[in-house]
Amino acid sequence: MKVIDHLERADGPLVSYEIIPPLRGGNLASLLELIEDLARFKPPFIDITSHAAQVSYEETDTGLERRVKRKRPGTLGLCALIQNKYEVDAVPHVLCSGFSREETEDFLIELKYLGISNVLAIRGDDNAYEKPLVFGRSANKYALDLVRQVVAMNGGCYLQEDLLDAEASDFCVGIAGYPEKHFEAPNLDADIRYTRAKIDVGAEYVVTQMLFENRHYFDYVQACRKHGIEVPIIPGIKILTSKSHLRSLPGTFHCEIPSALADEVAAAPAKQAKEIGVEWAVQQAQELVDNGAPAIHFYVMASSRAVTRVVERLKL
Repeated sequence: MKVIDHLERADGPLVSYEIIPPLRGGNLASLLELIEDLARFKPPFIDITSHAAQVSYEETDTGLERRVKRKRPGTLGLCALIQNKYEVDAVPHVLCSGFSREETEDFLIELKYLGISNVLAIRGDDNAYEKPLVFGRSANKYALDLVRQVVAMNGGCYLQEDLLDAEASDFCVGIAGYPEKHFEAPNLDADIRYTRAKIDVGAEYVVTQMLFENRHYFDYVQACRKHGIEVPIIPGIKILTSKSHLRSLPGTFHCEIPSALADEVAAAPAKQAKEIGVEWAVQQAQELVDNGAPAIHFYVMASSRAVTRVVERLKL
């Protein structure tokens, strides 16, 4: 089922999750335990992140050797596993960065054959590696371009225009939203206009970047509505579980950690950081659903211990 259908048919707020594939060659057992832990809550959908190739330099006998590889392949396989074994709709992330439009089309065709009907279209992080485009290939520069490509396939238009028996796809396209604005945008209004442009060409819902202050979400929804954006906007939550998150999360995701939370975590013993983060997330998520959020999207990544404790306490 499409994400938008889950939202329209729900008789109350939904809870969804986002996970990350294991490192190349990593053990899948711990990830399967994570998925099984999440599946018992019967989530309508689970997002699976995608990762482009990155450049690394490794010292060899002859000096530094430049290597290009994907550190976390496996998005497609995890989608098939989640959707077919656990009967939870999978939402793979589809990236601009690091992939040609031709590779994107191949990936979408694979998803279509697997019966996967949802994608989250995002530009992706700048990892300092620009994929060479050879043999006349092209690339999507922005998420807007990517949304256009997916929507074109939904209309039966493939990159090779002379395909006589091309069957239209039927993907529900989600996009990312930034309540505290994308760090590259000059201001929030401009960022929302970019979001509106993606919706105008066919995006059907928004999932926000992680936030710890609900005021940002409520203000963002209000601003989006003023700009004519009427699609569902799902708030994203990350549970703070360690003191190191006080520095790493704002630095990586450009999000504010409120003083009340940051000060309490900073003053507490390290082993209490997770307890504080769980309690904050419970109150934050409950306030969101009590005030009209259509769903809560938890950025889980690799461990379910904290999020299961939060979800078990929510009054849904």
